[in-house]
Amino acid sequence: MISNILLLMQESIKRCKSNRLTALRELQEEENRDPFKILIGTVISARTRDENSKIAVRNLFARFGNPKELSDADIDEIADAIRVAGFYRVKARRIKEIAKIIHKVYHDEVPRSIDKLLNLPGVGRKTANCVLVYAFDIDAIPVDTHVHRISNRLGIVDTKDVEETERELMRMIDKRYWKQINDTFVIFGQNICKPLKPSCNECSLRDICKYYKVISSLS
Repeated sequence: MISNILLLMQESIKRCKSNRLTALRELQEEENRDPFKILIGTVISARTRDENSKIAVRNLFARFGNPKELSDADIDEIADAIRVAGFYRVKARRIKEIAKIIHKVYHDEVPRSIDKLLNLPGVGRKTANCVLVYAFDIDAIPVDTHVHRISNRLGIVDTKDVEETERELMRMIDKRYWKQINDTFVIFGQNICKPLKPSCNECSLRDICKYYKVISSLS
């Protein structure tokens, strides 16, 4: 089932002629899977538009190239570099704290363990799973608002929050597809299955979509 869903999503994305990459995929390619930059980039991306995330990440790493430089940096300098991102002052404090731990505890190496990643300040499951997938190519399902929304709209799951969605998707989906979920669902969610006014007429998944069946019956 999931393989067919992924294929249909990719068909819809091609039809809408979107060549954009997600912020994380672009960061992954630009930085050659640098785990520290992907970790910090994911922290910056929270509750921030992709366009602004990309600017903030580039600004930050143009000034501070490694964990030590960031751990020694003044919080106001970090905040200034990522100002275009939402909640930039809170994120600046977290970034500095994370950089200190990565430098002093892990000797500039980002841990590959989800438990160790989750112990970092401000790092939740979505961020930790993004690091596993985009930096280390480890099987995981990062669940953000797009993955949660689309999984429920399609009827793949019936869940109340992102953590429950992650658990259900991990239980239901063959591990070989886990790493494809976030990137494909996010691009699909940004271009087709939008939070408001989804483009159902451009979607190849209408015939199997629970949400579409409901709204069609009301029209």
